[in-house]
Amino acid sequence: MTYRVVMPSYVDELAARATSLVTPGARRVLGIAGPPGAGKSTLAEAVVRALGGTAALVPMDGFHLADAELRRLDRAERKGAPDTFDAYGYGALLARLREPRHGETVYAPSFEREWEQPLAGALPVAPGTPLIVTEGNYLLLDEEPWSTAVRPHLDEVWWVAVDDTVRVERLIARHVRFGKSPEHAREWVLRSDEANARLVAPGRERADVIVESDTGRVVTPGRASRA
Repeated sequence: MTYRVVMPSYVDELAARATSLVTPGARRVLGIAGPPGAGKSTLAEAVVRALGGTAALVPMDGFHLADAELRRLDRAERKGAPDTFDAYGYGALLARLREPRHGETVYAPSFEREWEQPLAGALPVAPGTPLIVTEGNYLLLDEEPWSTAVRPHLDEVWWVAVDDTVRVERLIARHVRFGKSPEHAREWVLRSDEANARLVAPGRERADVIVESDTGRVVTPGRASRA
């Protein structure tokens, strides 16, 4: 099954909003949050493409702990939960990105889906880039260390929402695509990913913008619009 994730009309609207965050002589950071499978990565990539060289994408997933460390901590079966990320490291990178030094390229980690592992130094952020777009499940999680190490470095946060049935099937298909059997994929999603989805759900109320990725509806506090 093919799911509609991003429509050009609302990407244009959101790209314009992202552009409005840019301040001459400063660097701003835009966060995109939501539950697993909502379409955060797709939306973030689309907005960054629309902005051209004005923005760089630095996902939270680059701060996954490596599998070897998860096994040492006995957390491998909860991979993707808040304590399976280096939240302090992620926050430190965001702080560094907010205060760029003249002429310095910052190298951020990525997450390789084929390996299911982080990859250090994979994403260069040029010194003149005025906007950083970052996305991940836990940007609006009201728990330590996320609420103090990460949230203060984000100028604005969007929440991506989608019908739960679509989201779950999308997650299962993703896990199958990257190597799990259909049975294992469904078990993992219903046990692990959905536990994380329930955990982050209250973050929707703290977002500056809500994007309904299956309908194209963009909602801001006190005002609604349809692309």
